This record gives sequence, structure tokens and C-alpha cells, in this order.
Amino acid sequence: MARPKNQAGRRAQLVQAAKQAIAKRGLNGLRTIDVAAHSELGAGSVAYYYPDLGDLVREVHEDAVSRFYWSRRKQGNADDQPTTRLAQIIRSGIPRSRDDVDFQVLNELHTHAYRDAFHAELMAEMYRLEVSLYAAVLSEGVDAGNFTMTLPVETAASNLVALEDAYGLHFMGGTPLNADDIFRLIAANAEALTGCSLVETTMAR
Repeated sequence: MARPKNQAGRRAQLVQAAKQAIAKRGLNGLRTIDVAAHSELGAGSVAYYYPDLGDLVREVHEDAVSRFYWSRRKQGNADDQPTTRLAQIIRSGIPRSRDDVDFQVLNELHTHAYRDAFHAELMAEMYRLEVSLYAAVLSEGVDAGNFTMTLPVETAASNLVALEDAYGLHFMGGTPLNADDIFRLIAANAEALTGCSLVETTMAR
């Protein structure tokens, strides 16, 4: 039997379909037909490319982590001041709405990580990457003379990641806080840590 053309494209399509399925019904009990319902491909094609649905879920997790990290790294311009870039990093870590599929999927996978070493390692890697985003801009601000840190850079970076994770979880869970409220709360902590007011500019979201 000849193998279908454009396998990479179809796999990528199924990864996005699986995200939609996970966001709608959750990870537990996810079925091939659930993925197919969000794709132009049928259940047979899903099973052809992913005989083990767990392999598809693992690719979903890798894709979500990669997109979340690299999209944040690309925020802003290289010549932006550290105060502007720090504000952009904070804003980019906040869900845009409760319908944000990538955040829904990552929340589901956070829970799954308790029972699966592969997913636990990806979550640990995402945490390390997020800390590195904050640590880099904080270090740049110190070197440029903009920031006077009240805590070591790595400690401050870890605290900011913890804040965005906690507020993001509460936001997705239905707290009355909105994205702007969360930004102001995290930015207030960042200002206390750096001794500098942040500058927020309009970003492509």
C-alpha cells in the first residue's frame, strides 16, 4: 500500500485537532473519534498515523510547549528597552481568554504530568524555559543600569513564573480577574523586584 503524501502536514493537522479535542472534553478518555471530529481526516486516518493515541498526545504536548516558549521569545523588538521587554514577557504569559486552546491544553497536561514521566519532564522543561525568559531580560536590565534587583535574578525570575502560572490557572478556572487585572498584579511585583516602572506597549497577540 502506498503511503499518503504530505505525512508531516497531516500529522501537524492532527496535532491541532487533538488540541481542540482535549480542550473540549479533557484528556481522560480521549478517543480517536474525538480527534477526527476536529479534523478533515477520518478516524481511520487518525489511527493510521497514530496507532497509539498516547503518541499523538505526546506530540501535542511537545508542540504546545514549543509554541508557548518560542512565541514569547519573539515578542517585541531587539532594540526595546528592558522595561518594555519585561512587560511584554509578562503580558505574553497571560491567557487572552478562557477559550485559549493552548492554555487549556497545558492545564490538562499539567494534571497528567503527575502520572506520566514523559509529560512531567516536558512540564519541567517548560518551567526552565520560562525562567530563562525572565532571567535573560532581568539580567539585561541590570547590565543596562535600568534594574536594581531586590532579589537575585534567578530567584526573581522563578517568582514571576510562579505568579503567571498561578494567576493563569485561576483565570482559566473562572476567577473574576481578567487579563488586564492579572498583568497589573504581576507587573506590580516585577516593579518591586526591579525598582523600576515597566512600560507596556501594544503587541500583536
